[in-house]
Amino acid sequence: MSTQPQSSRNSTIFFIIAIAAVFAYEFLVLEPQEKRKEAAAQAAAAQQQALAKQGLAPNGQPMTVFVPRDQAEALSPRIKIDTPALTGSVALKGADIDDLFLKGYHVTVDPRSPLVELFRPQGALGAYFATTGWTGANVPGLPGPGTAWTAPAGAVLSPSHPVTLTYDNGQGLQFARTIAVDDHYLFTVTDQVTNKGAAGVTLAPYGSVQRQCVADAQHKDPCLADGTIRSGVVHEGYIGWLGDQLRLKKYRDWIKATDPVQVTSTGGWLGVTDKYWMASLIPDQHETVQGTFRVTPANTANVFEADFVAPAQLVQPGATIAQTTRIYAGAKIVPLLQGYQKALGAPQLDQAVDWGMFWFLTRPLFAIVEFFYSHVGNFGLAILMLTVCVRLAFFPLANKSYESMSKMRKIQPQVEALKKRHEKDPAKQQQEMMALYQQEKINPFLGCVPMLLQIPVFFSLYKVLSVTIEMRHAPFFGWVHDLSARDPSTLVNLFGLLPFSPAATPFIGGVLDGPMHIGVWPLIYLVTMWLSMSMSPQTGMDPTQQKIMQFMPLLFTFSISQVAVGVVIYWSWSNCITITQQYVIMRRFKVDNPIDDIIRRLTGKTAPA
Repeated sequence: MSTQPQSSRNSTIFFIIAIAAVFAYEFLVLEPQEKRKEAAAQAAAAQQQALAKQGLAPNGQPMTVFVPRDQAEALSPRIKIDTPALTGSVALKGADIDDLFLKGYHVTVDPRSPLVELFRPQGALGAYFATTGWTGANVPGLPGPGTAWTAPAGAVLSPSHPVTLTYDNGQGLQFARTIAVDDHYLFTVTDQVTNKGAAGVTLAPYGSVQRQCVADAQHKDPCLADGTIRSGVVHEGYIGWLGDQLRLKKYRDWIKATDPVQVTSTGGWLGVTDKYWMASLIPDQHETVQGTFRVTPANTANVFEADFVAPAQLVQPGATIAQTTRIYAGAKIVPLLQGYQKALGAPQLDQAVDWGMFWFLTRPLFAIVEFFYSHVGNFGLAILMLTVCVRLAFFPLANKSYESMSKMRKIQPQVEALKKRHEKDPAKQQQEMMALYQQEKINPFLGCVPMLLQIPVFFSLYKVLSVTIEMRHAPFFGWVHDLSARDPSTLVNLFGLLPFSPAATPFIGGVLDGPMHIGVWPLIYLVTMWLSMSMSPQTGMDPTQQKIMQFMPLLFTFSISQVAVGVVIYWSWSNCITITQQYVIMRRFKVDNPIDDIIRRLTGKTAPA
């Protein structure tokens, strides 16, 4: 029977197995599921193409015909958008902002790859756009999707040159829409209507973000920029701060809603978000608006929409009214969102970033890593510096823990002697063990406390590194060019020495490029974790438990090899700090440790008597 206090040993084993299970489920179950979904989506796309040749949608109904993006763009005259952060155009047909690319972001790490596309014109597969306007009951001639607006000749929308579009409905109402844009991702749209008629009209201003996604027969898909659906641990779907509460739902849940979600709110904001990008509407913060999230199933594309309607206003003959709406369309950069939050009074706008359940830790951790990044200019180095800060915060408690473990390792020969002497009397064995701990002033419970306390910190940091755009395509050193992707090197082809790609390997390519894809950094993690665990005492564990503990680093390595390499670098560096701290304490207590054993083997020296 074990001589280590049962609760301490079980807590440690539970912690290790729990973390391993989380990693295993996350990256050995969810990741393959995503790949299976991609394969199923490709098969469904092939089926849709076959049906499309017959003019049919997946449900067998006549389908809407989509045209290539460039053809959809050419269906309307346009005003060019040219800013330091954006390029694209505004369609004069409907006056929608429906063609937008992000200048600072490419699809891949290759700077020659296409720019990230945010908005796409109607008529193309996966249309995505933002618009504003007026709605009113029994008011003829209101501008809509097919309205042809007039713009100044040669106009280009830029930060220093707003553009005003005009439209006369021929029935007494004259409309003007002034669109301004700043150096980043904020559009300011001012809609104005003048009543030249003989009777008053009642109009309500509105704003809308719409996104169309490929539909399957059951209408269950979530959205990507190319019109397909995404699902995962990061929030993607609708989002908004309405009624003093964060409202959010993922695409896969949003599409199941049978009724629109409606919220009355004073000010706030709402829109559609992806992992790194967002399109959101920010109405006047002093007005009471009706915010709505709805999805409309269709034959070929489900239409996801986030919109608001402001209070109706009576426009008397000869009078003019105006409404200003702001549209954020771009990358979710936290300092930028916080700046707009303060300037516009838009509450909690930075919660567009998925901070997770440990937001109270995630946000401060991000602030620290952002501070370091602003000074060193390398996100990888900022991660290393943040790790040092985290370890310093836990240093006093960790120090006591490692002291306790060193003492336990030092008395291990006495423990083994106790086990042998009282092998047939478990109760006496436990009693003598507790007396020995008391005599040596050892608290065995301290061994697992720092690990347990670091669980929320680890998951918070994992969240920071997973959702913040600063790590996307951020280089480190050497072969790591994107900290948000997994380590590109792999043991399968001896890190590039063998001339083949694991992903292209017939029959087993998915396995070789999936769970078997273990790069250099995961191997560094394996070594550091094994060494750290080897320096911990094995007192009280039976042979089966010891074997489980020995295999844990390997299991963790298979799991962690599939995550962002930035996370692996953090954990490896954290292990190195742990090893250093343990080594110094073990030397101080004159406890033998694996590092000294390795040094002796390399130098041929023998252990001191």
